[in-house]
Amino acid sequence: MPAPIQLTSTAFAQGQPIPKKHTGEGADVSPPLAWAGAPAGAKAFALLVDDPDAPVGDWVHWLLYNIPATTSALKEGVTPKDAAGTDGKNSWGKIGYRGPMPPPGKAHRYFFKLYALDADLALPPGLTKKEFLQKIDGHVLAEGQLMGTYKR
Repeated sequence: MPAPIQLTSTAFAQGQPIPKKHTGEGADVSPPLAWAGAPAGAKAFALLVDDPDAPVGDWVHWLLYNIPATTSALKEGVTPKDAAGTDGKNSWGKIGYRGPMPPPGKAHRYFFKLYALDADLALPPGLTKKEFLQKIDGHVLAEGQLMGTYKR
């Protein structure tokens, strides 16, 4: 089992609502994220944000990988032009962050999952979640998770 990494955001705490600014109803910008406790052997990081409560099943909101090992935070509003890493495809078939926008009704959970990898895999742009998880299999040294909620 991979070691834990502490993943936090100044925008919301574990299990708390994600501010509207970071959703499809707001400015739709990614929240700031920071992490600590990554193992010394980490060569790269990757971030996956998904919603397992979506009506069609797991819905990917952001996939960012090839994040340099020297990185310990992502600023608010990261875009593909920021070169913070390489973007994979979200469930809209696009690259970049797309915030929560669940159907009206019950709150959905949004899991921000950070992976510390034992190699710089130089993954190509545009991977799907399935392709990404296959490529990092066996390379995860540590992982962290931050869960926020959103309800419309």
